[in-house]
Amino acid sequence: QVQLVESGGGLVQAGGSLRLSCAASGRTISNYVMGWFRQAPGKEREFVAKITRSDSSTYYADSVKGRFTISRDNAKNTVYLQMNSLKPEDTAVYYCAADRFFPGVTPVEYDYWGQGTQVTVSA
Repeated sequence: QVQLVESGGGLVQAGGSLRLSCAASGRTISNYVMGWFRQAPGKEREFVAKITRSDSSTYYADSVKGRFTISRDNAKNTVYLQMNSLKPEDTAVYYCAADRFFPGVTPVEYDYWGQGTQVTVSA
């Protein structure tokens, strides 16, 4: 099994930036597709971005495309989410997720989850 721990969340003004980290242990993330999801109060958990394990192709939700960047450092066993031009609607708990197979963009397709880190964007 792989254990995931997110960090880097916080309070930021609109237009600002944050970088989230997801540190993995127990298994090497090079064998996993890694994803970021978020959940705002009263809403369902939604896909933000994912990165494949082979060629590190990246995929983004339309709402974050051009503003967020997912990356992985297999040597550090860590995945990152660089978030720029943040908006109040980006406020949510952000979760890191992993799966060994071919997950898409729905939470049910990922087997492993972190505890989440809060991101709050003030207007």
